[in-house]
Order: sequence, then C-alpha cells, then structure tokens
Amino acid sequence: MLRIRQVLLSRTAAAVPWIAPVYLLVLTLLVLPGLYVLWLSFHASTFGKAPVFNGLTNYFTVLSDPYLWRAMRNTALIIIVIVHAELLLGLGLALLFASGLPGRRFMLAAVIAPYAVSEVSAAVVWRYLFDAEAGPVNLALLAMGLPPLEWSMNPNHGLLVISLLSIWLHLPFTFLILYAARLAIPGEMYEAAKVDGAKTWQIFRRITLPLLWPAILIAMLFRYIFVFRMFSEVWLMTGGGPARTTEVVGVYLYLEAFRFNAFGAASATGWIMVVLSLLLGTGYLWALRRESSRRAT
Repeated sequence: MLRIRQVLLSRTAAAVPWIAPVYLLVLTLLVLPGLYVLWLSFHASTFGKAPVFNGLTNYFTVLSDPYLWRAMRNTALIIIVIVHAELLLGLGLALLFASGLPGRRFMLAAVIAPYAVSEVSAAVVWRYLFDAEAGPVNLALLAMGLPPLEWSMNPNHGLLVISLLSIWLHLPFTFLILYAARLAIPGEMYEAAKVDGAKTWQIFRRITLPLLWPAILIAMLFRYIFVFRMFSEVWLMTGGGPARTTEVVGVYLYLEAFRFNAFGAASATGWIMVVLSLLLGTGYLWALRRESSRRAT
C-alpha cells in the first residue's frame, strides 16, 4: 500500500510541470479578474478617482434601476424564444439527418456553415436583409401585402430580429449535440421496437426522447447561459435602442461601465449575472444528475 502511494505521489509530481500552465492561465484570466471585479462591486469607482468603499450600495442602486429590470425582462423573453426554438429545430434536424436524408453530407455542411460566420459579419448582413426601406425581407413582406418589420423603431420587432439572428448563428451548436447523441443510440433498439409493432410516435416517445434527454439538458444548459450573457447580437443590431427598449443585461453592463463610467455598478451587475448563471446551471446539473442516477438504477 505504501509502495502504491509513493508511485502515485511520484507520478503526480512529474505531472505538475505539465498541468501548472493550465492552472496559471485559469488563475490569471478567470480567478484573479473575477475577485477584482467582486472587490470593485463594493466600491464607488469611476475615471480619475480612487475607489471608495460603499458596501452594498452598488447592488441596491443596480437592483432599484428600472432599466435593469427591463433588460432582465428582455433577456428572459429572448432566452425563452431562442433556446426553445433552437431545441425544437435542432431536434427535428437531428432526427431528420439520422433517418437517412439524401445528400446528407452536403446538407450537414449547409446546416453547420453559420457557425463559421463571425457575429459582426452576420449582423451587417442581417441589418441589410431587414432594412426598413431596401431590405429584401421587408420588400418581400410588402409584396405579399404584409406589414414590414420596423425593427429599428419597434422594440418587439427588434427583439424578434435579434432572436432570429441568434438562432441562425447558434443552431449548429444545439444540432451537433443532439445529432451526436442520436447517432449513439443503438440501431438494434429501433429494430426490436419495429418488430414488436411500435409506431413512429411510440418509438420516439419510448426510446428516442428518453435516451436523448441528457443531451437535451446539456444543450439547454449551455444555451441558457450563453444567451443570458448575450451582447454582440443586440449591440450590433440595435445598440439597445430605441431608447434602451431592446437592451439586455449584457448591454446594460456595458453601458454602465463604458458609457456612464460607473465601474462599481457595472461590477455589481456582472456578479449578479454570475450568481443567476450559477443558480440556473445548478438546477440543470441537478436534473442531469438525477437522470443519470435513475438510469444507473
């Protein structure tokens, strides 16, 4: 037993120089900046002035700001639309591709292609597509006798266009997770179900959906967190306007820090986002662990 412990200690010591750079990178890029932001959230800070400790004032100020609550509402609405639309589309595409779609390789490249497009380039193209006067989408709507999407003036239209852009950009992420999980399901299970006379809906409900559920939870967890901290799509499309009506929490934080120079309030907003993300992630991880435990028994 002592010999085994010595071997393990020697191997651990030999591995330290190889893993130390990773820990150093995490420490310098994540832990220390996060602790500094936490420290700054308890101070009044702006350009040209030394930080002054003010306790929880920044948190009370931010949480009593109506703009934050409107940004929270917009963020929640966008999360509900984007994540669930992506999940349904990704699941549908995964099942379609797994069923033996003709030209699957070409179609797979077409589905994944948006993931290779930068968010800046995508936002520029979508701003042109939905331009109120010359955009092809609005011209097509007018040709069909439908009202155009006045996304630069109407907050609801703006949030809709932002949601569509985010879905188009990030659908490949959800699709790949669900498609890989679907391909991992043994084909023998489907053959046995067909031999027993199970119909398509019964096969989906009894085999496909239960076995895909862990992958669905993982995809939803990542997309909830990513959409919660959304910034670039909103900033590049609407800038949070008109009159901050399409603002999300990420844009609110940016404005507090770099337009109003309220670094303490921006830091408090950042840690509020961290806490909410942790709570959201904890709930999904608990559900995933419960599902894994149920399968193990």
